Amino acid sequence: MPAPRRVLLSRIGRLLRTAALLVAGTALGWAQFPAHPGTPDEIQVAPPPLTEGIFPCSGCHDGKAQKPNPIRREMKDMHTDIELRHGPETRWCTDCHDLIDRDKLRLANGDKLDFKVSYQLCGQCHGDKYRDWRVGVHGKRTGSWNGAKQYLLCVSCHNPHSPRFAALAPMPPPVRPETIQRRKGGAR
Repeated sequence: MPAPRRVLLSRIGRLLRTAALLVAGTALGWAQFPAHPGTPDEIQVAPPPLTEGIFPCSGCHDGKAQKPNPIRREMKDMHTDIELRHGPETRWCTDCHDLIDRDKLRLANGDKLDFKVSYQLCGQCHGDKYRDWRVGVHGKRTGSWNGAKQYLLCVSCHNPHSPRFAALAPMPPPVRPETIQRRKGGAR
């Protein structure tokens, strides 16, 4: 058999095997992309940057002193420093914070989450960023390339109420080392 034909058949074979694995993986419920080792609860994350004096929320929102109010409104007494710029036309506090148990977050399906796994909440709407975060392309993680890693939560870098970064002033372009030497009168 001529070499080009063998190469072509080999590539077609690899493509078919890959397709079969993807179909089998989908049928078994595997993720489209390789998952991070372990379940989401096993991902080591830095503690959430909770505002001191505000958390736990149940300190004020205990259900007795203040009746839960799910109605979208202007905040006049507390939380006036929070400007909601995260889907401001469609989102409200109780889309992410549980209405009754204020020390928990709430998924769209109603499941409650601890703040330390808030990435699951963010991942509901930002699936591409969540996927990238899990594999280490988005966000920051520390640790060994082949060992334990610690991830920063989404809220470690993004304000959950206003997640878009403010515009940064551009920095001057880098200067080549030889240019610096010439400026100083040094040798070439």
